Parts: sequence; structure tokens; C-alpha cells
Amino acid sequence: MNSNAFRMPARRLAVTAVATALAAGPTVLAGAGTAHATGDHGRAGAAVLRTGLDVSLLDKTVDVPLTVSLNEVEAPRSAEKTALTVKLDGVDGGKPFTVLGAEVARADATVSTSRSEGSVQLAHAKVHVPGLPLLSLIEIEKVTASAVCEAGEKPVAKANPVGAVTVLGKRTTLTAGGPTVVKVPGVGEVRLDLSSTRTTSRTAAATALRLKVSINPLKLNVAEVDGTVTLAEATCEAPDAPAQEAPAREPAEAAPADPVEPAAGEAPQGAPVEEANLAATGGSSSTPYVAAGAVALLLAGGGAVALARRRRS
Repeated sequence: MNSNAFRMPARRLAVTAVATALAAGPTVLAGAGTAHATGDHGRAGAAVLRTGLDVSLLDKTVDVPLTVSLNEVEAPRSAEKTALTVKLDGVDGGKPFTVLGAEVARADATVSTSRSEGSVQLAHAKVHVPGLPLLSLIEIEKVTASAVCEAGEKPVAKANPVGAVTVLGKRTTLTAGGPTVVKVPGVGEVRLDLSSTRTTSRTAAATALRLKVSINPLKLNVAEVDGTVTLAEATCEAPDAPAQEAPAREPAEAAPADPVEPAAGEAPQGAPVEEANLAATGGSSSTPYVAAGAVALLLAGGGAVALARRRRS
């Protein structure tokens, strides 16, 4: 036998296998790419203190911005420093002064593939502005702020000032219902906003205290200090939820058809008509064929007898 007869089917099978692999390849690769997608890792930030102040000298000839921050970090990072000292030319003879002094001043920001978080702790802190070397702008016992964003979950923001608060030498009770305004004649005015939190579907931000400052001290070589001071601020943005490949659907099994009972006196569909009547006589399904054979033999025998008679005659 020719060997090519065996080779041809093998070649046809090989070509068919290659064609099938090429056709299935894009589908397999697409599924693998979706399963390994990781997405954005998210973001987080934290700051113990941030100022945005404009300082004007008494004669209004010089405007000095005071924009500083303490322990302002972005993930992944942490910082802990208890004092922030700055120096402004033309203010207090160019001497350095302490903007913030505290026993605890810590900021943390962390990010992973499933979670991002910013947090701040500030305890026993005093904030000063230029022109008021002996009087604190604000003194606080403790404030905390945190923002937590988990992939696929609702972000959470919390801010909580704890204990007493003193503003421009006045002990003050903060209320959550609205801003607190403290006025000191001959010194100025401070407006405090307590525990501000904001969340969206993927982001969160928390600020423990925000101060709107308007200071105009007399005879201190500083005419005006205007702007904002933010204490304990934390932010986050959630990472993208990891893409998951949809599980393959199993083919649904066809439900067995309910048997249909034939009506009284009616033969089942698809069965020979004779079969419906054979059960009553005890016959089987082969009975019609046996009867037909007997008839054929009988006819053949009769024909043979008639032919023999003709020949004899």
C-alpha cells in the first residue's frame, strides 16, 4: 500500500490544528491581559500645618508672603517634626520666629495596590504669626485627621479636635454647626472652621481646623496679617479595583421534555399503526413481518401447483 495514503490524513490534521491555534490565540491573549491588569495605585497626602498669609509692614511699603508648611508629605512617606521656624526680612528686625511648636506633630501617607491612606496627629501645639511674639494665634491640645480610600469601597474621612482651644488668648468652645469667630480689640479677628470633611466615589479629604486670619496689631511694626492657616489635613484617592476575568458560563442542560400522553383511542406519534393494536393480542412488533412472509410463501406455493397442472395437461 502506498505510504502517501497514511501521510495525507496526518498532514490534514496538522494544518487543522495550526489553524485552530491561530484562531484561538487572540481570545486567549485577551483573557490573559484582562486578568493581569493592575490599574492605578492611588494617591495619599498629609500635612500638619499649612499657611497662606500676606504680611504687610506698618508703612504698607513692603508685602511679605508667608507660605510655609510643616510635615507635608505624599505617599509613600512619613514625617515627624515638632517645630517650624521661619525668618521674614523686614519683620521683627529680620529675627527668626516660630510659626508652630508642638509636642507631637506627625504626618503619614501610605499607598498599596488596594488601599491609600493619609493621617495626621498634632498635640499640645501653638501657632504664631509675625507681629505677635508673645500672643499665640491658636493653642490646641490635640487634633487628628485621617482619609482612607480602599479600592471598590466608599472612602472615609475623619477629623477631630480634642480638648481645649485658645484663640488670641481667649479660651474658645468650637461648634460643629458653623464657624466660630473670635475678636480681640486692638489685635484682630480669627474665624475658625471645625472638622471639614469631603468625600466622592474615589477620594476623601479631612481638615481638623481651618483659620481665616485678619490681624492688625498696633505699634508692633506689622500693620496687617491676612490669610489662612490649616491644621491637620489628610487626603487620599482610591486605587483602581483589579480587573477580574468573568467566569466562563457552563452550557445550560436542555430540560427533558415532558412526556405527552396520547389521547384515548389514538396511536402514539411515530409508531406503526399496527403496533398500537398488537399489545392487546399478545403479538410483538415482528408479527406483521412474519404474517407477510407466510402470505408470500402461500402465494408462491399456489403458483407452483397451478404451473404443474398446466404442464400435465
